Amino acid sequence: MIRHTIQKMTLPALKGIWPFARQFIVLPSLNPAILCSFEDSPWNSSAKRVLGYSTRLRIKITTVFLLLFLLLFASCSSVPKRPAEIFAVLSMTETQLGLANKEADQGNYTEALNLLSEAWRLAVLSDRPQLRIRVNLSRGNVLYALGRITEAEKIWKEAEAEALFAQEPSLAAASRAYRLRSQLLAGSIDPQEARALIMAEQDALKSDKLLSAVGWTVRGLAEKELGLYEEAERSVGNALSIHEKERYLEQAAYDWYLIASIRSVNGDYAAAIAALNQAINFDRRAENSFGLAMDWAAMGNVFLKMGNEDPAVISWRRAADILRAMDKTAQAKEIESRIKTDRQSPEINKSR
Repeated sequence: MIRHTIQKMTLPALKGIWPFARQFIVLPSLNPAILCSFEDSPWNSSAKRVLGYSTRLRIKITTVFLLLFLLLFASCSSVPKRPAEIFAVLSMTETQLGLANKEADQGNYTEALNLLSEAWRLAVLSDRPQLRIRVNLSRGNVLYALGRITEAEKIWKEAEAEALFAQEPSLAAASRAYRLRSQLLAGSIDPQEARALIMAEQDALKSDKLLSAVGWTVRGLAEKELGLYEEAERSVGNALSIHEKERYLEQAAYDWYLIASIRSVNGDYAAAIAALNQAINFDRRAENSFGLAMDWAAMGNVFLKMGNEDPAVISWRRAADILRAMDKTAQAKEIESRIKTDRQSPEINKSR
C-alpha cells in the first residue's frame, strides 16, 4: 500500500522535472583553452564564481534526481509479501461448525451430524487442537440428542483427553460437564454428587462465556433434582443472562424452557406458563420451529396439570402442526396421542 502511494507521488514528479534536470545531469565538456583564457581575463574571478555556482547547482539537482530515482525503484517490487499465517481452512471449519450447531439447536440432528463430519475433516486438516476439541464436543451433543448415548460418551471422553494434552482446561471441563448432564438426565448419578462435581468445574469454565453457561445449566439441573427449586432457577437464570447478552436466541429459549420445568415441578403452574411464553418468544425470534413445537407441547402438559384441558388440547395441536410441517410425522403423532388418550399430567421433558 505504501509502495503504491510512493510510486504514484514519485512518477509524476520525475516526469515533470526530467526536461529541466536532464541538462544539468549531463554536464557539458569544457574546452581547456577556454579555461586557460579565463586566467588572463579581467573577469577571471567572476567567471570562476559563475562556473563554481553552476557546477554546485548541477551536483545538487543530480543528487536530488538520483535520490528520487532510487526511492522509486527501491519501492517497486512486483513480488507481494507472503502472509505470516493462513486462515482459510480455519475459517471454513468455524463456518461449518457454526452451521452444524445452528441445525442442532433447531432439532435437525441428522443434518447437524453430516455438517459436523465435514467440520471434523477440516479440523483434522488444520491440526488446531482447540478446533478439534470443539467439534468433538458438538458431535457428542448431537449423538446424545439422537439417542446414541454410548457414542456420545466416547467422543466426549476423547475430547477431554485431547483438551488435557493441549492444556485447554476450560474445554476439558466442558467435556466433563456434558457427561454430567447426560448422567443427570438418565438418572445414573446422585444429584448431590453431580452438583458438587459441576461446582468444582465452574472455575475452569468461566474463562469462556458460553461454556460458563453450560456449567450453570448443569448445576441448575442437579439442584432441580435435589428439590432446590429456588437455587435451580437462579442457576439457569445465570445461563439465561449470558445467552441473552450474547444474543444466542435458541439457547435463551431453552433456558426459559428449563425454568418452566423447574416451576412446574415446584407446583407453580402459572409461572411455568409465563416462562414457556418467554421461550416461545425467543424461539419465534430465532425462527426455531423445533423449539416452538417443544414449547407448545410442554405448555399443553402444564395446562393439563392445572386441570385446563381445552388450552392443553389447543397447545398440543399447535405443537403437532409445527412438527408435521417439519416432516417430523412420528413426533407429531406422539403429541396427538395425548389428545386421544387418558390424560394424566405428563411432565415437561428435561431435554428437547
